[in-house]
Amino acid sequence: MPGKMAVIFGASTILWIVFAASAQAFKIQTSPESRTLAQIGDTVSLTCSTTDCESPSFSWRTQIDSPLSAKVRNEGTRSTLIMDPVSFENEHSYLCTATCKSGKLEKGIQVEIYSFPKDPEIQLSGPVEVGKPVTVKCLAPDIYPFDRLEMDLLKGTHLMKNQEFLEDMEKKSVETKILEATFTPVLEDVGQILVCRARLHLQEMDSVPKERETIKELQVYISPQNTVVSVHPSPRLQEGDSVTMTCSSEGLPAPKVVWSKKLDNGNLQLLSGNATLTLIAMRIEDSGVYVCEGVNLVGRDKKEVELIVQVAPRDTDILVSPSPILEEGSPVNLTCLSHGFPAPQILWSRQLITGELQRISDNTTLTLTSTKMEDSGIYVCEGINQAGISKKTVELIIQASPKDMQLTAFPSESVKEGDTVIISCTCGNVPKTWIILKKKAETGDIVLKSIDGAYTIRKAQLEDAGVYECESKTQVGSQLRSLILDVKGRENDKGYFPPELLVLCCASSLIIPAVGMIIYFARRANMKGSYSLAAAQKSKV
Repeated sequence: MPGKMAVIFGASTILWIVFAASAQAFKIQTSPESRTLAQIGDTVSLTCSTTDCESPSFSWRTQIDSPLSAKVRNEGTRSTLIMDPVSFENEHSYLCTATCKSGKLEKGIQVEIYSFPKDPEIQLSGPVEVGKPVTVKCLAPDIYPFDRLEMDLLKGTHLMKNQEFLEDMEKKSVETKILEATFTPVLEDVGQILVCRARLHLQEMDSVPKERETIKELQVYISPQNTVVSVHPSPRLQEGDSVTMTCSSEGLPAPKVVWSKKLDNGNLQLLSGNATLTLIAMRIEDSGVYVCEGVNLVGRDKKEVELIVQVAPRDTDILVSPSPILEEGSPVNLTCLSHGFPAPQILWSRQLITGELQRISDNTTLTLTSTKMEDSGIYVCEGINQAGISKKTVELIIQASPKDMQLTAFPSESVKEGDTVIISCTCGNVPKTWIILKKKAETGDIVLKSIDGAYTIRKAQLEDAGVYECESKTQVGSQLRSLILDVKGRENDKGYFPPELLVLCCASSLIIPAVGMIIYFARRANMKGSYSLAAAQKSKV
């Protein structure tokens, strides 16, 4: 371009000398004098004026007879060529011709254009986060001619990248040139600056900016980390207690703390935007997972804590099926229910004679498939969790049906009037058996006051005769036995024969024959001279 401009200006000078030689009577001047640098989009005025000519006439043309792409304004001895706005069509050598009566003069002005309208821009690919690579772009917008552009990108005083854009221009156009560099921020970059500098190397640019730069302070971020939750007094609480949870998180800028509670469906229910969350009068439904999140522009970090609101076991109850009183050999299920949080563990024990508890099961239901009498006793169910213990007891009674039952009358079921008789009812080895002695009567049964199943009748009377019944009864069954007591009355005095006289009569009936026999044998002995009872008997036989 400098060679081209030299040729153009040489020709212009020759023409000017020719005109000057033929017209020395007046003079022509231009402003700017020979050359101007105009920025695309600006307004530029070229002025041509004469001296020593009262009424000159002016004309403007380009050196290569291209369109002016400008407006002409003539005022007396001055003519102005106005380019508004300057564009690529204005990059020419313009000639001003002034004609006066005494002759004609011409003078040229070279117009060169450029575009360097504003400071460069700095763009980042994302937040500047410590430890994560980031790309910095330096943009020089609307540059012409861009083959004269040089750009620098600095971090602080450290030059990260420099580039000269020396590629050939295929056509006249403005372009935005980009210089970019990638770096990994460190904590020491906090407070650093990024500098984007652009230089347009044009000759004779004293009147226009040769260099532009933009400075951007680095906003360095650190994603939230090391989130910590403290719980006071404890994450395990009793119903009605209060708890305070405090959350802290590190990062740049300082993270905002958000408290939420995790719902059953996994969603979070927002609770507070403060670092401290206080819950009072805790209930069982307040149990759950609480989430603290530290949040800033580049990320978030969370910490979870589980609160357990414990309820001491309560409403402990025992269900017995079919009944706590059973017949020996029957099955029975003892089911223990206890309410609390966490759900109480069930523990079954049996109370020994010493009062100690013998552990027998940790299942909710205790099953005895075939009960025995020795299974009778007190059974204890305990509901146990971290908050306490709740107990419930039940007494299990295993009985056998009454058996080996006997109802007797002593000395006999047939007695005489005035005799003493004992009616006794017994039952074989069945504990807790109720014995009921009754005498049947037309007007209704009479319950007898027995002692240990025995009823004594002293001096029996005729009216004591009758049917006696014994009922042996337990909670699982009963048995009946009966007997008939016969009471005989005494005979009248007329026909009465005393037993003493009867004995005497019987004795007499025996004595008389005996005396007779003695006399008989004595007589025979006298006749023979001796007596032998054995011999006598022998001979009788």
